Amino acid sequence: MPLLDHFNPPLSRTHPWRSFHGAWAAAMARLLNHGVLPTGYYAVPLVDRDGPIEIDVATVRDQEAPGSASGGVEPRTWAAPAPALAVAVDLATVDGVEVQVFADDGDPRLAAAVELLSPRNKDRPAARQAFAVKCVGYLQQGSSVVVVDTVTTRRADLNSTILSLLGVEIGTAALPLASLSAVSYRAVGREEESRQLEVWPAPLALGQPLPTLPLWIASDFSVPLDLAASYQMTCADLRIHPGPVRLVPTAESD
Repeated sequence: MPLLDHFNPPLSRTHPWRSFHGAWAAAMARLLNHGVLPTGYYAVPLVDRDGPIEIDVATVRDQEAPGSASGGVEPRTWAAPAPALAVAVDLATVDGVEVQVFADDGDPRLAAAVELLSPRNKDRPAARQAFAVKCVGYLQQGSSVVVVDTVTTRRADLNSTILSLLGVEIGTAALPLASLSAVSYRAVGREEESRQLEVWPAPLALGQPLPTLPLWIASDFSVPLDLAASYQMTCADLRIHPGPVRLVPTAESD
């Protein structure tokens, strides 16, 4: 099954990319859980459709006013002082469509994550930085990460942002990537020592099949992440049939 353009018509009208990515993440998890991941590991799809999880702090009031019957003392009201600084900032949210792989040895531990990029992840510098910070956080805690970029409406290279955040200066000759790509990352070494970043890049192109990348679930063990198989399964589930591939120019971003 060749890679199709899910961000421009006709598929953007008939099968919105959010729905497709959610189904693709579920297909990846299903394939990993059925014969790919060894015993003690499992994969779950996560789709964050409305932004990050929020924690609401609420005050629950009894039907009876405090102190009216028990004789308690009313709490004193408190007003915060004026802030020392109040400025407008760009706090970008990170779109989340991903597959997480856990090692379950009594206390589930995140072993690896697969991130499916959205247009919002690439639309401005703050969003790209927020996504890169998320990926670097996975690497810092010892998890590997695979970044899959099939977004045709933005040209920004998020993998360069990730490498820059890690302090890696690397030329295009050493890491050849097209505007669409799939890249597997892992950090090797002990935390107290100098750690080594290992990268497996694969350029993607419309009309071409998707690759298989290593998904590292332990320091010395990886499983194949067959993007083509999960993609074909998703297209079949959603009744998407390959037609003529339109090579749509990608839009520039900031």
